[in-house]
Amino acid sequence: MEIITLINPSRRGVRSLNEKKLMQKILTYLFMFVLLVSCQKQVSWPITDQNLNLVIVDGIITDENKIQSVKIYYSINQLNEVPVPVTSAIVSISNEDSTWTLAEESGNPGNYQTASAFPALLEKHYTLLIFKDEKVYSAKASIVPGTEFKELTYSKNDNDNLYHLDWVAEAFNADQPAMWEIIIDWSMVPGYEEIDPSSCRARLKYYTLPTLDVSEIFAPEMEKISFPAGTQITEQRYSLTTEHAQFLRTLLLETNWQGGLFDSAPSNGISNLSEGAFGFFGVCAVTSVFITVTP
Repeated sequence: MEIITLINPSRRGVRSLNEKKLMQKILTYLFMFVLLVSCQKQVSWPITDQNLNLVIVDGIITDENKIQSVKIYYSINQLNEVPVPVTSAIVSISNEDSTWTLAEESGNPGNYQTASAFPALLEKHYTLLIFKDEKVYSAKASIVPGTEFKELTYSKNDNDNLYHLDWVAEAFNADQPAMWEIIIDWSMVPGYEEIDPSSCRARLKYYTLPTLDVSEIFAPEMEKISFPAGTQITEQRYSLTTEHAQFLRTLLLETNWQGGLFDSAPSNGISNLSEGAFGFFGVCAVTSVFITVTP
């Protein structure tokens, strides 16, 4: 039996037309690829002085009855450059009732302190003023109440008789953002008294923020600190306003959270300082616990 295959001429024409269109697309993509890789032009982006020599403010006052301080430096333009302190500035902090003048600490340029101790109060609004070279920089902040918290946990290392931190705080809390400062001191533990005290202390910071970022989840691993039994640990929780938490988030995106699996794109940070200055002036309520490491 002879088998005859019938071909629809109109369908064969459609197939030929589709093949022709596909070939045209391939040639177009090849042409664009060659054009992109072969035509290179160096472009020079002009750098202006608009964001150079900013006044950088690092200032947190708290509800603790203590000498309050603010650090002021000039911005740096190169990686690992040592910042230059802003000296001989006139600095003050005020609320609705009082004004405190901050004097530059002797032997510590750029660090300004109040003459007397005072606690920041709830329901008060604080203003920072900095006068330098006929310019005025300002910031306003208020305080969020502190709260009790679950203290950190620690456990023994697998390979020695030292200990390490297991858990400090939750990374995310939409309603109660906070900054945690952990001070670990084993300089007075027997066997460590003759060692340089600076090598027997550690200061760590953790953050509970109202957002959860991919770069935070996959951030580079922090250095593991080991310490012996008898170590004294001070855990302090700093309450944060929403604006203060946003500032810390943008700072962490550019620092601690860089170098992980998912880096964020660089962007402008958030600040509550007026034009010509950057950083943050914050007012925090502090809650503390003191822990002795026991076997």
